Amino acid sequence: MAISIDACVAQHQGDRREQQDRVAILPHPRGGGVVLAVVADGMGGHTGGVLAAQQVVHTARDNLERFSARSESARVLLESSINEAHMLIKASRFINEKDPHSTAVMLLLQPGKVSWAHCGDSRFYRFRGDSLVFRSTDHSYVAQLVVQGRVTPEQALVHPHRNILLTSLGGVDAPKIAFGEADDLQGGDTFLLCSDGLWGYFTDQELAWVIDGASSARDASELLIGRARAMGNGDGDNISLAILKLVEVPPAVPGGRVSLAPESAQ
Repeated sequence: MAISIDACVAQHQGDRREQQDRVAILPHPRGGGVVLAVVADGMGGHTGGVLAAQQVVHTARDNLERFSARSESARVLLESSINEAHMLIKASRFINEKDPHSTAVMLLLQPGKVSWAHCGDSRFYRFRGDSLVFRSTDHSYVAQLVVQGRVTPEQALVHPHRNILLTSLGGVDAPKIAFGEADDLQGGDTFLLCSDGLWGYFTDQELAWVIDGASSARDASELLIGRARAMGNGDGDNISLAILKLVEVPPAVPGGRVSLAPESAQ
């Protein structure tokens, strides 16, 4: 059975003075069912974080335009996009006299395969129905405490040092990049990329329930942002997310038509 993509990006400034996150879903200019999703959470003082996050999306878009799915590796595309953005962000501090940094999480969806990479604490999730299949591990101090068994995932959500990152784009050291891929895709699979302004208010299972229970990616985005804003209690961070749901398309009936165009909104 054919599969279509129901996709949506969404943002909210939260209670911050400016929106320093950037998010995009970028179709390959030559089509072929290739889509790149990107979330970047910028840091570094007034406008510095904005410039860094914008650079992540801009670099990813440029590399996607030159990407050939037939002859090039998804891993090379994702890792080179993160590394190149890192170098450009690092160089910009000498021009702008700021200290810009950014996280990055990217997903490359191709027919029958998904690949992802991340640096920092912006996350990648894969759900099947209302079950978690995979979640990226944050490059953060508290995430390491969880891995070591020194705190629980629930304690990590309220830990006073939960925002300390071990790596990011734009720092002195080269960014640490985690990569993964899967080729067992099917209808009912959903991918979520988001900044910590969203995931900080939900357990993995709560995210799965909301997204699976929503009628569309757009509705899921609105529900998640609404709940995050309510729980932020006047001190919410920037929120950015991209949702891509794989939907089985029923066979076309005689005389009828089936649309395979993905839904995208912001």
